Amino acid sequence: MSGLALALRQVRYENLAFWRNPAAAFFTFAFPLMFLVIFNLAFGNELIRIEGGRTVRFSTFIIPAIITLSIVNTQYTNIAMRIVFGRDGGLLKRVRGTPLPAWSFVLGTIAHATLLGLLLVVITIAAGALFYGVDVPTTTLPALVVTLIVAAAGYSALGLAITTVIPNADAAPAIVNFSILPLYFLSNVFIRIEDPPAWLDFIRELFPIIHTVRAVEAAFSPLTSGSGLRLGDLAFIALWGVAGAVIAARFFSWEPRL
Repeated sequence: MSGLALALRQVRYENLAFWRNPAAAFFTFAFPLMFLVIFNLAFGNELIRIEGGRTVRFSTFIIPAIITLSIVNTQYTNIAMRIVFGRDGGLLKRVRGTPLPAWSFVLGTIAHATLLGLLLVVITIAAGALFYGVDVPTTTLPALVVTLIVAAAGYSALGLAITTVIPNADAAPAIVNFSILPLYFLSNVFIRIEDPPAWLDFIRELFPIIHTVRAVEAAFSPLTSGSGLRLGDLAFIALWGVAGAVIAARFFSWEPRL
């Protein structure tokens, strides 16, 4: 059996394992939907008049932040947690002793997380459209798909990279959340910071979250004209992904750390 076929089998295994844990599955999907409800309660969902005389619901401008949250959570946080807990439990070591190629295992894990993230985005957009009158883009939909694929690849690589500095499973939640939660607040995900101080703007521009928010906004906003692709932001996300892949390739560990 080819390595690609084995990777597809790994995707199937990951999918079965995910859905056989209903509590984890429920909260994975409930997390972004919870923020959709909270943001609408906090900021309201009034009609806003935009260019050309059109009116859209305010929640349309909330969706990009929730999409970003969903992709980062499934690709970065979940992959990092999955790998570290598997490493400490001896799963990764046992995988290395099977005919399954290492790259097939990693590709299968990333592919499943990507499919999960895309499903989560679809559910979030559908919930926004059904319950909050969110305007779903049509002309910029290809740009949104490209943006999500680039982001998924980049954050998957970063999720693998962060495992190289996590000593054990007990430390995983603290390290992963510490590395990402502050950036959510700084990068217009949880709150929008208008006219930030120069030092704050400089810091957040160094990390990929703010660039992801901008790229998703450009592909989803009804104010966007043209293709909706922000090539500069996508290139920045991809650069972070390449750096993460290099770090993971160099320092990734398959065995528990003593």
